[in-house]
Amino acid sequence: MSDTITGNRALLIEEPLIFEQDSPGRSGIDLPAFQPAAQRLNGLRRQGPIGLPGLSEPQVVRHYTRLSQKNFGIDTGFYPLGSCTMKHNPRLGEKMARLAGFGDLHPLQPASTVQGALELIDSLAGWLKDLTGLPAVAMSPAAGAHGELCGLMTIRAAHEAKGNPRQIVLVPESAHGTNPATAALCGYQVVAVPANARGRVDLAALEAKLDGKVAAFMLTNPNTCGLFEDQILEIAKAVHQVGAYFYCDGANFNALVGRVRMADLGIDCMHINLHKTFATPHGGGGPGAGPTVLSAALAPFAPVPFVVHGPNGFELVEEAGQGPAKQSLGRLKGFHGQFGVFVRALAYILSMGSDGLRQASSDAVLNANYLLARLKDVLSLSFEGPCMHEVLFDDRFLRDTGVTTLDVAKALIDEGFHPMTMYFPLVVHGALLMEPTETESKDGLDRFIAVVRALAARAKAGDQAFFHAAPHHTPRRRLDETQAARAPVLRWRKAD
Repeated sequence: MSDTITGNRALLIEEPLIFEQDSPGRSGIDLPAFQPAAQRLNGLRRQGPIGLPGLSEPQVVRHYTRLSQKNFGIDTGFYPLGSCTMKHNPRLGEKMARLAGFGDLHPLQPASTVQGALELIDSLAGWLKDLTGLPAVAMSPAAGAHGELCGLMTIRAAHEAKGNPRQIVLVPESAHGTNPATAALCGYQVVAVPANARGRVDLAALEAKLDGKVAAFMLTNPNTCGLFEDQILEIAKAVHQVGAYFYCDGANFNALVGRVRMADLGIDCMHINLHKTFATPHGGGGPGAGPTVLSAALAPFAPVPFVVHGPNGFELVEEAGQGPAKQSLGRLKGFHGQFGVFVRALAYILSMGSDGLRQASSDAVLNANYLLARLKDVLSLSFEGPCMHEVLFDDRFLRDTGVTTLDVAKALIDEGFHPMTMYFPLVVHGALLMEPTETESKDGLDRFIAVVRALAARAKAGDQAFFHAAPHHTPRRRLDETQAARAPVLRWRKAD
């Protein structure tokens, strides 16, 4: 509890809902006098107030400023959320996305008036194809899960063109939840493939499940345990021998850009999270973008629209079933993809260059292994050996302390850090998955390491009361998160 009269904590000021600050008749603006008009609502004219709060301009500014101070973001501090790649978003990308020639476009403009925008889409597509080694890319998917849907739909279309859509998609037990969901949405039976003691796909178990009924195998590489699937060439060979396609979840591409081409690993299809890999905004429901690169065998089934080089410049192919889109699976999204995200991603790529992209991947992997080296003596490392761009610990170091993974995460909030990913992947009990991106300095990592080491020591010393009450210094204390998820209060109602 706060010991201040107001409930404020210095500059951390308590903030009621904006509706609770309503003062009827108050307004921050002056509107011109209303001119009476004929009734056109057929008797449905509003009988009561609309319910919007009345506030002055300073009240509105203070309200949203105070709310922003209660939000943790990558601009606030270290954000080691594993499997999400919370990268710094360079302001250059924001500036480019706001250029009049990009920010003021309308998707229904004639192609002749948006040649620069089409060239930008084409240039970004070229980079994505070069970085993955795959010959085609569908640019329209709006997010990673949408890109997965695109990939599985092209795979299904390719099998159907051969007369057999097949029935099964194989998915590792450590996969992202969207993988089996996407396969099921596309009409497939999902069969899980276990991991081996090294935290990687059990090749023998995979081979035992492969037959003529399998349409595809979906893999994340590096996987969700932060490990490189070092038998990936053998996996690709086994998958292709039964006529199935090899799908890769591109969520962790940030560890591989400029280091390896996915085509060289035998991948047929992969979505790319531009908001994870190429430093565009991430979180809060968007914006996202999930372009999906495709092998030559899958390219004919790519969705429309896509950009082509025509006799009069760049053109859009928008209709399936004709010309270069003769076998296209159709349209997955209105218009032409997430253009503002494309601008930001291409600005990032061009400012980095191929050598900069390679260094970014290298630095991300280096940072994760630095955390591994500095923390493995006080935390419990889930799998031995070096990791890729994220490191996975589990809760064995908390055994018999009465402290849980959740308790440690809540205590981290008090220290000014966003907690790591907790309890995922599910194949590891009490998981703590940490992903320090390439933009984190050694000084920042050292501060985080010092805090984690101190918290581990405090837990092992038996200070259960401290951890069970954490966080101590946030505007709101520990919430009943289960109840909040099951019965969220989504609407404010004025008290009687």
